[in-house]
Amino acid sequence: MRNIPNFLASVLITACTTMTLPATSASAAVLRHKVSAALVCPQPPREQRAKVIVQFNPVRAASLDWLIGSLGGVVTRRLNALNMRALELPQSAVAALSVHRAVKFISPDLPIASTGHVETTTGTADARVQTTQSVPLLGGVSLSTTTVYDGSGIGIAMVDSGIDANHAAFRDQLGLTRVAINRDFTNENRTDDVYGHGTHVASIAAGNNQVANGAYTGIAPNAKLINLRVLNSQGLGATSNLLAALDWILTNHDVYNIRVVNMSIGATAVDSYLDDPVCEAVRQVTGAGIVVVAAAGNNGKDVNGQKIYGQIHSPGIEPSAITVGAANSFGTDTRGDDTVTTYSSRGPTRSFTTDGNGLRKYDNVLKPDLVAPGNKIVGAAAAGNYLLAAHPELEANAGANDADRMMYLSGSSMSAPIAAGAAALLLQVNPNLTPSLIKAILMFTAQPLPGSNTFEQGAGEINIEGALRLARLIRSDLSASTLLGAPLLTSAAPTRETTISGQTFAWSSGIVCNHALAVSDELITRYQAVYEQGLILGDGVLETPDGQSIDTSRMTGGVSLEVSAVTSDGGTIGEGMPFLNLSFLLGSGMLPDGIAVGDGIMVGDGIMVGDGIMVGDSTLGGTAGDDTACMR
Repeated sequence: MRNIPNFLASVLITACTTMTLPATSASAAVLRHKVSAALVCPQPPREQRAKVIVQFNPVRAASLDWLIGSLGGVVTRRLNALNMRALELPQSAVAALSVHRAVKFISPDLPIASTGHVETTTGTADARVQTTQSVPLLGGVSLSTTTVYDGSGIGIAMVDSGIDANHAAFRDQLGLTRVAINRDFTNENRTDDVYGHGTHVASIAAGNNQVANGAYTGIAPNAKLINLRVLNSQGLGATSNLLAALDWILTNHDVYNIRVVNMSIGATAVDSYLDDPVCEAVRQVTGAGIVVVAAAGNNGKDVNGQKIYGQIHSPGIEPSAITVGAANSFGTDTRGDDTVTTYSSRGPTRSFTTDGNGLRKYDNVLKPDLVAPGNKIVGAAAAGNYLLAAHPELEANAGANDADRMMYLSGSSMSAPIAAGAAALLLQVNPNLTPSLIKAILMFTAQPLPGSNTFEQGAGEINIEGALRLARLIRSDLSASTLLGAPLLTSAAPTRETTISGQTFAWSSGIVCNHALAVSDELITRYQAVYEQGLILGDGVLETPDGQSIDTSRMTGGVSLEVSAVTSDGGTIGEGMPFLNLSFLLGSGMLPDGIAVGDGIMVGDGIMVGDGIMVGDSTLGGTAGDDTACMR
């Protein structure tokens, strides 16, 4: 454990256990392949029963309920759309269940927890209203049409602690609530927001201009909200809650036109995204044409204030998701002083698979994908919520009544809904945009922040003005039959720069692709096959243990790969001081500043509620095999 900070070393040393390995090496290999490392530990279990998530291979999960019962298990949730089950069963039965050929992977039902003047600084206000001139009429008179991009008609599912649907921020122009439906997955049988996190998050994505004279308008202020409550009154939940919400989305998304899902929540990320049940669910949701946005987490530094890497949380580790870190705008509209916050979780992802020999293969996915303002954001305060009651200093003094009260919160939880609202605007512009194309647009138009490296900011800070300007030029007739290399735009490519509050900056002009950074104007001028629904941007890169190259069957030949992650100089992707050769991501090792990416060390998201105040950070702390991370 050389070069590992004391904090990380102590966590590794105190790792504990939940399940005894079988005696034979063959059965041990099966466990390593099909059972989460958080369940497979070298000492006997401390408790008799385990709460787990079971993913099944292509077979009707209901047909295996008899097997679960025969092992003494009880099905606690049937996730039919996802082909999964949440179970409670004897610890000793986990091994027996894993050997069944229909079982794909078994994970612990881990706890989850939650991880604003945003309209101007993101460029949204500059691009919200667009006027198009028509052909001149007789007498030199011409007609013009005005379009307001406010998320109208788009459904955003907020998977969080609930929404206070009575808050003025969620009313439409007739004074009616825009919360289209409420569902509870916590078994508390309520959908309001006792905790206070979900209401704040929802208002950043879709709060209106009816509070404080519009000072805290959200990104998509006329979008519909779908309230899916997975965190309870203490701001805590379980993986099975989250899976149940995603299962519901897959079944009902057409009814409510759910095109975007926001998850400002996280769980410890131990298992590879290939095995993690939440990541699998996210892949299915994006495959259905729904954009999924996830918070990166708030663990960019340890208890001593040292910068650390590898702390991205699930579902932020999933390549198909748009993973968003937190930027600090210092309360100004101009972007010249913006930087990545010290607490925003850095990549690469350190979830892993274990082969038959017990060797770990780390995912090392480049995350986050981008950053958005997340420090001291003003958003809606749910009536009587816990966070504001416990921390009255968070009061924003924007309204005197419960219906228009506002509060400050900080964290990547606040950054994610900015991207979710942006996705809703892009879909209003062009409903045929796929999740991967929306992700590419947001990254290509992002602003690389000087002084921050790729593992901290991805492609850079979100630029909604540029994203909307680009989206308006993209063809609306794209489909699975569109040929690779076909024209992507209806006119000439836009200028690759944006001006916000008098400051002009260059776009990143590149995208993050799993372990690579792809650059080229062809990413926005020619159709890339990876924009097809069901594919992800990383599918366009071929990988070997020695390097990476463009897959010319999925991306055009003019697209190239950067060889290094850089500490940006504020220019496009690839410009700045080389930080780490990207070939590192195909293996594992130490980062060049001597701080280790801790093997499997993941700590709870927590909620940044103010300067130096972290709520919930110790709730989920630990590593694979630790008391708090292993299923209890």
